[in-house]
Amino acid sequence: MKQKYTPLKDHDTPIKVLFTGYLCTVGIGYFFALIQILFTHGMADGKFGLSVDDIVYSYYGNRSGTVLEQKLNGSMKDNAPELERFKIMEWVRDGADSDDYKADGIDKIIESRCVMCHNKEASGIPDFTQFEALKALTTEDTGATFASLTRVSHIHLFGISFIFMFVGLIFSFAETTSTKYKCIAIGMPYAFLIADILSWWLTKIHPMFAWLVIIAGMGMGISFMFMWVTSILEMWLFKPVFIDGYGKNYLQWRDRFTLELNKARFAKIAAFIERIAEQVKPVAVTALDEWLTRGWPFIRSLFKK
Repeated sequence: MKQKYTPLKDHDTPIKVLFTGYLCTVGIGYFFALIQILFTHGMADGKFGLSVDDIVYSYYGNRSGTVLEQKLNGSMKDNAPELERFKIMEWVRDGADSDDYKADGIDKIIESRCVMCHNKEASGIPDFTQFEALKALTTEDTGATFASLTRVSHIHLFGISFIFMFVGLIFSFAETTSTKYKCIAIGMPYAFLIADILSWWLTKIHPMFAWLVIIAGMGMGISFMFMWVTSILEMWLFKPVFIDGYGKNYLQWRDRFTLELNKARFAKIAAFIERIAEQVKPVAVTALDEWLTRGWPFIRSLFKK
């Protein structure tokens, strides 16, 4: 059957340079985005590296302390020496009084360590030249606000969807992946992006959804890397990888998979799994009902305690 598109390896060199330039740029951008996550969310618990606690503290908050204390022990830890950070936290625990703010020299510490970034010209972060903005952070740490989640959510949905649109467009010219799996690979980032944004809001409501943030982020990254690597290899290294290299084993497996005999075998396996699912369905419905009526209320009572 004649192909309805020009494979990546057969595109003119200027087009391949254009595609490669875009993929390399967004690939570097994706890498720096991961580093930025490590230095912001990844320091929420005061330790380098992303963990479930980091996600919980970032979105649900650490209800055992104030916002300012958590930041000073977390992502802002390296911006001031221990003695100055302790003085600020001591002032917070004593009630964050406006008179003590100057009497204890807290204003000098804030001016020398924080105002360089936290000023009226900065967008998206509190302006520490105003005492009221600093005072607002001395309350209980409840994580990200709904206003900030709304702002960040719409930015990510618009921006990242455009990135994946062009990455998916380039990948759609790949010939080593069947149409079925290309559709799955192109659609996966959008599904994981929506799940990622939704998981922020769910974690804000309850910390148990922090795992969903990590799973959605990993799924988005894996699908991005698969499309990125496949596109680059097909454009510039098709023969050494897919003809003479290890990629030929994948192509042979793909061709065997598409044979009618194998299709019939997989259809039988699918039918068998479907029959099993029909038998398991009543049990799953009963288990879900038990979880909603007994299991989940019990877990909620433990969290309250």
